[in-house]
Amino acid sequence: MDALAQDATGDDWLTVNVWSPEAERGAGLRVMVWVQGGGYAFGMSALPEYDGGRLAREGGVVVVTFNYRVGIEGFAQIEGAPANRGLLDQVAALRWVRDNIGAFGGDPDRVTVFGQSAGGGSIAALLAMDGADGLFRRAVVQSMPGTFFSPELAEDIAAACAAELGLRPTVADLSGVAPHRLPAADDAVGAKSGQWNERWGRAAHRGILFSPVVDGEALAATPWQAVSAGAARGVELLVGHTRDEHRLFAALDGLLGAVDEEQAASALEIFAPAPDGARRYREACAAAGPEELYERVHFDWLFRMPTLHLAEAHAAAGGRTYAYELTWPAPGMGGALGACHGLDVPLVLGTLDRGQPAALVGTPPSAEAEELSGRMRAAWTAFAAGGDPGWPAYDLRQRLVQLFDTRPTVAPYPEDASRRIWEHHPFSPMPLRP
Repeated sequence: MDALAQDATGDDWLTVNVWSPEAERGAGLRVMVWVQGGGYAFGMSALPEYDGGRLAREGGVVVVTFNYRVGIEGFAQIEGAPANRGLLDQVAALRWVRDNIGAFGGDPDRVTVFGQSAGGGSIAALLAMDGADGLFRRAVVQSMPGTFFSPELAEDIAAACAAELGLRPTVADLSGVAPHRLPAADDAVGAKSGQWNERWGRAAHRGILFSPVVDGEALAATPWQAVSAGAARGVELLVGHTRDEHRLFAALDGLLGAVDEEQAASALEIFAPAPDGARRYREACAAAGPEELYERVHFDWLFRMPTLHLAEAHAAAGGRTYAYELTWPAPGMGGALGACHGLDVPLVLGTLDRGQPAALVGTPPSAEAEELSGRMRAAWTAFAAGGDPGWPAYDLRQRLVQLFDTRPTVAPYPEDASRRIWEHHPFSPMPLRP
């Protein structure tokens, strides 16, 4: 991020970007507000893959992107500062949209938020936050992570990060630290997070240091709890994930084609739901080798099942819900990553030829990729227009989802074996272990 932001000056970076095809007050255009991902730890709206020009121009919508605080500044539990500052930044940006988007031709009563990965998790949190109530009418949640922290876990991780600077996790101690030293501190903790496996559990095993904190104030409950109780019943929801979410992370970790039985067994023991998840995975996937088991339990725990549970909670509470899975095997990088995490970003925004995710699509983008992107953009803008992306709503009887591939189809949710293994898992706030 430092290299990509080297031309930025000053520290006034809580900024908003707007693209509009018809910037005249009173035009009444739909508004789509993008929340970028980055594991709650990095990212910025200026990345080329988040350019909203094509979506605005071809979709006839006003597109908004914005920055929010991440890492220690945005999500660490710091004594003397409110929790979830990154989420509060997002609420502030949405209030700015409500108050100002009319000047760009947008209708403040027709706002759809959409985001991927930590952006999707943020939107799920916004569904549960009283402070965000009424700021958007529709929401698109793409591949949301299921990591929400208890205050105790967040405090312990913040203490470890502050200790790298010889400080305590308080406003008094950290307010004088140069901003560039803060991500260096959390990088140092992330590099050795394994030493906290027993205290931090799955968060340490995955090197996840930051997530929304269920603090009882800004965020009173997890999204699944709040949505199940009807918190977002009046918000129309489009939710989905990719088929091969974890393949990207396996590649980054150097594990593609290199997972052995011991690693698979360990992953099942750590990440499968208690009490007998490991056994159920082996029974449901009897023909799977170590690599498939390793990847499946990782992407089920981190992205696929949290995303599905949000759809199920919303539908069960009476909300209008649509679901999808991206199954297109992207040809980029030799086709090794399939429909991996992040592939949906260039397809939904139409940024097939720019930014890091473009490597997944292939250069130059094929006619197949352009056609798929067009279908996804049309579905997202149709949902923003009227709450219907063009396929049947999701319910708990048929569980129909749109499968995005070269030949799009509507079918029952394809990851049903995983759904059954995880159906009673609550995705509670992640605890600090004694």
